[in-house]
Amino acid sequence: MENWVVASLCVLLGLTARWTVSLNSYSGTSKPPMFGDYEAQRHWQEVTYNLPVQQWYFNTTDNNLNYWGLDYPPLTAYHSLLCAHVAQLINPEWVELHTSRGYESPAHKLFMRATVVIADILIYIPAVVLYCLYLTDGSARRKVSTMLCILLYPGLILIDHGHFQYNSVSLGLALWGVLGLGLGWDLLGALAFTLALNYKQMELYHSLPFFCYLLGKCVKKGLTGKGLILLVKISLTVVVSFTVCWLPFLSDPQQSLQVVHRLFPVGRGLFEDKVANVWCSMNVLFKVRAHLSPDTQLYLSLVSTLLAVLPSSIKLLMNPTFWQFKLALVNSSLAFFLFSFQVHEKSILLAALPVCLLINDLPLMSIWVLLASTFSMLPLLLKDGLFLPYAVTFLAFLFVSTYLLRALDRTTVEALRIGPYVRLYRTCFPTINLPFIIKWKFALCLLAMAGLSFTSVAVDPPAKLPDLYPVLVSLFACLHFLGSLVYFNVVQLMESPSKDDQKKMK
Repeated sequence: MENWVVASLCVLLGLTARWTVSLNSYSGTSKPPMFGDYEAQRHWQEVTYNLPVQQWYFNTTDNNLNYWGLDYPPLTAYHSLLCAHVAQLINPEWVELHTSRGYESPAHKLFMRATVVIADILIYIPAVVLYCLYLTDGSARRKVSTMLCILLYPGLILIDHGHFQYNSVSLGLALWGVLGLGLGWDLLGALAFTLALNYKQMELYHSLPFFCYLLGKCVKKGLTGKGLILLVKISLTVVVSFTVCWLPFLSDPQQSLQVVHRLFPVGRGLFEDKVANVWCSMNVLFKVRAHLSPDTQLYLSLVSTLLAVLPSSIKLLMNPTFWQFKLALVNSSLAFFLFSFQVHEKSILLAALPVCLLINDLPLMSIWVLLASTFSMLPLLLKDGLFLPYAVTFLAFLFVSTYLLRALDRTTVEALRIGPYVRLYRTCFPTINLPFIIKWKFALCLLAMAGLSFTSVAVDPPAKLPDLYPVLVSLFACLHFLGSLVYFNVVQLMESPSKDDQKKMK
């Protein structure tokens, strides 16, 4: 009972942080003609409420796809339709066809902000609470501390409740999938992740670990007995779930093909804005888009992503434990973010979620990645006028997480889980104290993030280099993510599974 009381207080703190951030401005505030992501979400409500489902993804006189056309899977559209029905009951002007474009008012802002908070309460936060209480190791205090740290992760709060999006829905559904697999409820896990994938196609970042874990588990049980039965059940769950989600679009092949075309707009190119991934960083020295054809860019990103995620996936397939699964989620999402095609800065949240799941096991490295992920979105947050909430939530998370999880004290070779690597490393450099170096690197990186954050606000860039600060932020963050990908792969590939993980498999 005491655990649930403290957990409730953690949830209230998390909700307070979210609502406080939501009092600030949002993406595209009073910036016609396109406004921003806030208007995109409102416009999808307008479209889904007023037009028949057959027109949602097509360019028509009533649905100009160049003005925030729907480009997410059907479950997002259904969510927009649900919100639209509620909006229409409160004020029909909010979703009136054509005339509601760019609508802004305090009442509408309150409604839109409330929809994100409700999504958190219904989907994301319960999954976090259950994961921390039932799938994290340690004392009750440790479990609750982990919960509070995850709920206060600034990146998700700033994007969903500041910038304005519904990432907590897809991430929450993915977390329910993780929860299902961790508790041995494989069909629930498969169902939840299928729903996540049908809400946002970027959940493909997590798809290989889910696939490899479930397939590896079926193989381990034997594909001529229980394993085959489980595989059939999982396959039916996925197929039926997809069919139900896509049912309105399956009667006409042209409909389903158009939805797929909208979900994967390869014509946009390798990248757009300043993103902390390899292609954008490489573009500083080598103009990738100028020297390589669009097809070459697409194939290059595909091959690079597959190569980056392959070792982790093979290890998970051969050793399908829950610990390996969590590490594979991190490695897969980081690989997709760094190397895949048409990545947005907000996509780092897909890597941040599985890192949150490791914050109890690998506190210092997890906190480091989570802070870097928030920092990588600084140019976007500055554009939205969210520097103050960025600074406050960043510092609050840093203090709370390092203090509650004793992150700076848990930096031994054993705590960092780099024993096999250190043994190899010391054959060449026997006197180097790697944990000590890691702590100092963490401190220096924090100072660099603080300095670059302050400079981005207080000092104008040179006239000849107007994008200097966004480029520096993306380069600095990209180096962090590359280092993190190497670290988490080392942990996954070189470490044997613990006894607890073996028990969870049985």
